[in-house]
Amino acid sequence: MLNFYKNKKVLITGSSGFVGSWMSAILHNSGSKVYGLSLKANTNPNLFEILQLEKKISQHYIDINDADKIKNIIRDIQPDIVFNLAAQPLVRESYRIPIETFDTNIIGTLNVLHACSFLKNKVNFISITTDKCYENNEDGRNFNEFDAMGGKDPYSASKACTEIVVKSYALSFEDRNNLDICTARAGNIIGGGDWCKDRIVTDIVSSIINKKDILLRSPNAIRPWQHVIDVIIGYLKLGVFNADKDEVFEAFNFGPNKDNELDVESLVKKFLLNWGGEDVSIKIDAGKNPPESSTLKLDSAKALKLLDWQPEMTINETIALTADWYENYYNKNKDMYQFTIDQISDYI
Repeated sequence: MLNFYKNKKVLITGSSGFVGSWMSAILHNSGSKVYGLSLKANTNPNLFEILQLEKKISQHYIDINDADKIKNIIRDIQPDIVFNLAAQPLVRESYRIPIETFDTNIIGTLNVLHACSFLKNKVNFISITTDKCYENNEDGRNFNEFDAMGGKDPYSASKACTEIVVKSYALSFEDRNNLDICTARAGNIIGGGDWCKDRIVTDIVSSIINKKDILLRSPNAIRPWQHVIDVIIGYLKLGVFNADKDEVFEAFNFGPNKDNELDVESLVKKFLLNWGGEDVSIKIDAGKNPPESSTLKLDSAKALKLLDWQPEMTINETIALTADWYENYYNKNKDMYQFTIDQISDYI
């Protein structure tokens, strides 16, 4: 599968983010000509700098909301494949900055997609959204790709809108004929190197390192946890499929196995057991927090049938691999780029 990407120009928007950094490392190591478009990483530390990816890929720091600059740089790159990961990715933050969230997640995506439509070469375009794009009535069932788009909070609604806009673009401008378009919807992605605020693994790691209690907002919320490597393999298989599909537009879920659907408190307890968390106590945040979905599950049967993709890691493997990455980083006894590549190689 990775041979498909060798020597191809692959553009990753959001390349300095958590998933974008993992994808950049995988594709660089596989012989792709990787180009990154993103803002500078906004956490310290951050995975992009730890892996020294600025030395390994052709990185451009740019805001995807700047349509003219995006058009010019994509014209210069002439990418064969685009993975659009750039986003404002946080539910809680979306309550604070709803306009920026809608601008980046909807119009930013449209800017990248529209810029690609002017290229003369064929462009394989994959837009990454989220499992939160579905209209979630909390009935506990697994969402499939035919379910309605929705979203009560600004982040989820913005991603639902992105799905609608990308599909509309594919159907409306089919005659332009140079774009192959798909969207990908994944669950709660974890793995080494994520320090983004309001993320559960970030909170766990901070609590362990600083020997302080961890505060949980929604301990009983069930989420489809999956390792970033598992998900990226799905995205890459989708890229291969997208290059030769019959339909104008396709959407795919990439969710974990049922055993990986776990409540937040249980995830935290497993993580603490994997990495010396005996000094950390779990506390419940009794304060008023913005509402979030209590249950979210995905049906990935379509990905299994058409892409031959299914998650490989159990929840215990997912947590162990994640904890191992952070433990080695904080012990400073590893070349973290090579350590990351070794984790990837064990599963690809």
